[in-house]
Amino acid sequence: MKGDELRIQRRVFLNPLELLVKNWPTPLLLLNSLSKNGYRVWAKLEFYNPFSHSVKDRPVWNMLRKALEEGRLSDKLYEASSGNVAIALSAMAAIHGLKFRAYLPAPTPDTTKTLIRVLGAEYVSTDYPTIGPEMIEYVANLAKEEGATNLNQFHNDANYESHYEYTGREIVEQLEAVGEKPHVFVAGIGTSGHIAAITRRLRERFGDDVKVVGVQPAPGNSIPGIKRLETQPKWINWIRVDEVVDVSREEAIDEAINVARTEGLLVGLSSGAVVRGFKKIREKYGPGTYVLVFPDDGFKYVEAFANRLRG
Repeated sequence: MKGDELRIQRRVFLNPLELLVKNWPTPLLLLNSLSKNGYRVWAKLEFYNPFSHSVKDRPVWNMLRKALEEGRLSDKLYEASSGNVAIALSAMAAIHGLKFRAYLPAPTPDTTKTLIRVLGAEYVSTDYPTIGPEMIEYVANLAKEEGATNLNQFHNDANYESHYEYTGREIVEQLEAVGEKPHVFVAGIGTSGHIAAITRRLRERFGDDVKVVGVQPAPGNSIPGIKRLETQPKWINWIRVDEVVDVSREEAIDEAINVARTEGLLVGLSSGAVVRGFKKIREKYGPGTYVLVFPDDGFKYVEAFANRLRG
């Protein structure tokens, strides 16, 4: 075995970006509490990514890499984000010596704001209730006026590409390693990058009969990391989604707590939403192999958990 291969096998990394990329694949875990009576439920644990502890490390890394390669990266970055992209971009801006300013929707937790500042970036709290076309356009125009780079996670195909080339391929290879074919894929709808790209990978390898269920916040609810279809996510139209399920914020929190108490995993609200989405459709689609994406961990949402437990 060559020196670098042995070093990576022994989990020795020479820089933070190597820690990200050479740490892949993130784990695929069988959820024993849900895998009964013919159901096999697997969770892709994206909180193993090191910077934001979320799936968003992947698109941020790829968008920055592409911008660097194409020579269109200025020394300052502006980005609209509800949380994890802002944290990931704060971290990678620090690594590259860039200045970063996050534009946050109104419901963003104080924990996210604190982490952005710890990483040396700044944020602007806006009055937008969620990130939709109007807020995306506002940040893009402001960046153009002030000579900043706006990577624009919502329209940048490097977002989608990161999940097709890496996340989706990993899931295919991991399922093949245990000899399983996915029956249903369940994921949250945010930018729609990961749900669309992973769907394409799964159907290319296992056939078009793989069912896809998207999860969105119920009307009037806010769940960090996922958004309603009305926000017009770009890549969702590239695939066939068999069903979209509404999940309330309270349901998402309750399921994150359930995962903690049955699997011992501290997962975030979007992960809880995906579990509740699975529970709402499992009888309809019946036994088989289900793949769920857990986008992040629960440590950013301690206040939400505390409020729910008090209630």
